[in-house]
Amino acid sequence: MAIAGFCVKVGAKGRATAHAAYVARTGAYERFTVKGEVLEAREHGNMPSWAAHDPSRFWQAADAYERSNGTSYREFLILLPRELPPNDRRKLVEVFVALELGDTHAYQYAIHVPRASDGLDNPHVHLMFSERRADGLARDPDQYFKRFNAKHPERGGCQKGFGEQPGMKLTAVERQAELKALRERWGVCVNAALEQAGQSVRVNMKSYKDRGLDIEPEPKQLPSAWRGQGKGKILAFREARTALLDARSDNDNSK
Repeated sequence: MAIAGFCVKVGAKGRATAHAAYVARTGAYERFTVKGEVLEAREHGNMPSWAAHDPSRFWQAADAYERSNGTSYREFLILLPRELPPNDRRKLVEVFVALELGDTHAYQYAIHVPRASDGLDNPHVHLMFSERRADGLARDPDQYFKRFNAKHPERGGCQKGFGEQPGMKLTAVERQAELKALRERWGVCVNAALEQAGQSVRVNMKSYKDRGLDIEPEPKQLPSAWRGQGKGKILAFREARTALLDARSDNDNSK
């Protein structure tokens, strides 16, 4: 089975500009590529005219004009299949962007390929986008992020909202269900791409619990966790879990 991973993050006002530079590996973040990381692809789309050729202007405006306690971006951090070549990985991302964002949300993405803990490639995509929904009306940067005016849209900013029920306040259960559905749609896209590439492996986006597996998931790890003693703890966790799974398998086979 191919490696799968999909998480959603939200960026508060004031953090979009720096994070966009991190995603695009520009400015101070060029050091990652200098050290050997591959920047496999970088793209943006659905930007208003004033940011069409420079997405950093959009994120600067989001940081400046979004409400003080609001969010300036949302991000999907998604693992990409090693089994796909670079061009196919990029096509996969483009298919998903078209499916989920369409021509409504301004976005920027980049595919990074650092080395994983096993020494192989760790391709993943950072897809950041605005929750503001473009409606075809031309707005200057300061108006784009104002409160939406339902009666007179031309007087307000773009409406804010993402997902199957944009703009609706969801319960925790509803948000969880929406995230599961989003992950499943990604899994469908990945498996279609793997099939088209002639690969036999597939991904399963369901959690161990939803699959009825009594397996402790590995905690999410930042790159800093691999420094010093952290690496030993992670590897020890993996060895212990592998030993447990092997023991269960042997026990099942002996019945």
